[in-house]
Formats: sequence, C-alpha cells, structure tokens
Amino acid sequence: MIYFDNSATTFVSESVRKRLIELTEDSLSANPGALHRLGNQAMDLYEGIRKETAGLLGAKPEEIFFTSCATESANTAIKGYMSRNKRSGNAVISTRTEHKATLESLEYLANNGYEIRYVKTGLDGKPVMESLEEELSKGDVALACFTLVNNETGAVLPYEQVFKTVKSLSPSTVIYLDCVQALGKMPINLASLGADMCSFSGHKIHSIKGNGILYVKKGVRIDPLIVGGGQQDGMRSGTQSAVLAGAFLEALKEVSEGIEEGLSNVSKINSYLRKELTARGAVILSPDDALPYVLNVSFKGFESETMLHCLEIYDIYVSTVSACSAKQKKVSYVLLEMGVDRKTAANAVRLSFSRYNTMDEAEEFIKRVDEIYDQFLVK
Repeated sequence: MIYFDNSATTFVSESVRKRLIELTEDSLSANPGALHRLGNQAMDLYEGIRKETAGLLGAKPEEIFFTSCATESANTAIKGYMSRNKRSGNAVISTRTEHKATLESLEYLANNGYEIRYVKTGLDGKPVMESLEEELSKGDVALACFTLVNNETGAVLPYEQVFKTVKSLSPSTVIYLDCVQALGKMPINLASLGADMCSFSGHKIHSIKGNGILYVKKGVRIDPLIVGGGQQDGMRSGTQSAVLAGAFLEALKEVSEGIEEGLSNVSKINSYLRKELTARGAVILSPDDALPYVLNVSFKGFESETMLHCLEIYDIYVSTVSACSAKQKKVSYVLLEMGVDRKTAANAVRLSFSRYNTMDEAEEFIKRVDEIYDQFLVK
C-alpha cells in the first residue's frame, strides 16, 4: 500500500500506540476532578502533559487547552473571541481559501450580524497584500483569520509580512492562525510567531483522532464554546483526558525531534514527483515555494475522482479536495479562489506526504500513473 493522503489523516505511530496502553492503566484512569488521591494523581499527570506540550510549542501552560479536534479549536477561537469582545469591532478579515472549520465559523458570524471581509488570494495561494491593506483600511476589524499552511496546496502564509501589516494598520486586531498542516513540518514557536490564537490537530501528526489543541495568548479573552463543569480554567468543560492529551504529546515529541530530517526526505519526494509528473503533461498547482508535504496536481484527461479510483486499484491512496468536502464531490473552492480555471481544477488530485513515505513509493506511484494512462485513457 502507498498512502499519499496524510493531510486528511495520518496513521498512528508505534510510540503513540505504546503510550496509549500505558495511559489506560487503572492507576492512571481516575477522574482528574476527583478529590481523592487517585484523582489528584490523575490531575498531576494531566497538568504535567499540558506543561510539556506548552514547552514544545513555545507557550505557557495556561495558554494551552486540549480540545477534541482543530475544528473545535477554530470554532472556539473565532466565535468565542467575537462573542466576548463585542466592543473591539464588528468586522472580521479572512480569505476564502481557509479550511471549512474557519469558513463555516465565519458564516455563522455573518448570520449573526457581523461583517466578514475576504481578502483576495493570488495564484501563489497567498493573500494579496494590497487587498489586505484595503480591507484593513475600512476599520472596525476585531479579528483576522489565516492559515499557516494550506491543506490543499501547501501554500505557506507569509505570516511575518501579513501580521506586520495587520498590526500596523489595525493594532487592536487579534489574529487567529490555523496551524494544523504546519505542525511537525516546520518550526513553530508560539511565543515569537505573532498569532494570538492557534489551532492544532493530533491526527495530522500520527496521533489518534479526537485530540487537538487551542492556544490562546495570555491576556486574550474569549467565551468558551463548551460549558459545564468549568474544567481547563473554564475554557473547555468536560472531564479531562490524560489519554488523549498524552497521545497528542507523544506524537508532538516525535515530530518535533525529526522536523529537519522529515523535511529533507519529503522535499526529495516532492521534487521527483514534480519533475516526473510535469514531463507527463500534468499541471502542478501547488506553488513553487509550497511546503513540500503537499503536492496538488492536475492530470490531463482524468477528472479528480476518476484518477483517485484508478490509483486505488493499485492500492495507492490520494485525495481530491479536503477530506471535509470530499463527499460533496465538488471542484476545489481553494483552487478556484486562487484563479485556477475550472477544467484544470476538476482534474486536480492532492498528494500529501508524511515523514514515513519513501522514494521507492514515489517511483512506484509514477510507474502506476503510466499504466493508468496506457490502460484507461481514451485516445
């Protein structure tokens, strides 16, 4: 099997599997909210995981909150900030190439009387700076929402330039950043990054599904999305799970230690595939400076879903659009917003890699693409 769909989800690493077994032992399974000794031990374990996670991300422990996923984190950050800070402004700035978790949250705000201003996106997948400046100049901007690495193209946000522009033209604007596809693939230090709120996902870095992170910079106030027992400093109610938090931490430790090695390996795979696919008439849609973990390519003569299922015959797994939109069988809204023509976008397939992928797999992929064209393309 060749698995090139790691932007959708990754397989659970062996070290995470082992850690899960350790964390589910009876002696560690008490409710952290209980007053007895086992409860206190469980709370100590949980807070220790929180502290270590914060350290790896360059944050303070009190700025880190465990969630069920990045979608929950995005909803909490976006809705929670606007709900809590009504006097900060009525407008939110973003782009139309964001993940659905952001876009749907923004639509929710729009339906509740907030103004959403969308910055234009270029063919390179980056916000058009003149458009950003124009939207900021209109004033009343409480929140700006961006993605560090686009999940469909790998386009990397020029965050230093974007953040500098936002803060210079609208100093009070708070910035939310989707860091899901960047985690473990490029260095992230939240203390110096410049974002006020960030979301992360465990199952994108070889943890299990069901664990994410919300970072909220100290001093930023938001309303919780989930209320109840007031756990996690009132930010997210619900019994704390050292199992899920520990799984996230174990995966984070692994990817944090191997960023350079993983990037080097994946860069070679990406460069090889770009060269070989271009030679075969395919159109590379990921920008030249995209993070190499994602390669979006349009195959001449094959619609996206057709190519996906042809590859599946050979036990090769890719995706068409974001997994959150795949069942709708629509052309990628990200590519269309970038200015890619609809016919080319309709043939687009996303290859996404992890540090475990190999050059042998890339060479096998090219071999099978050749076979698919020989067998299935009507000449």
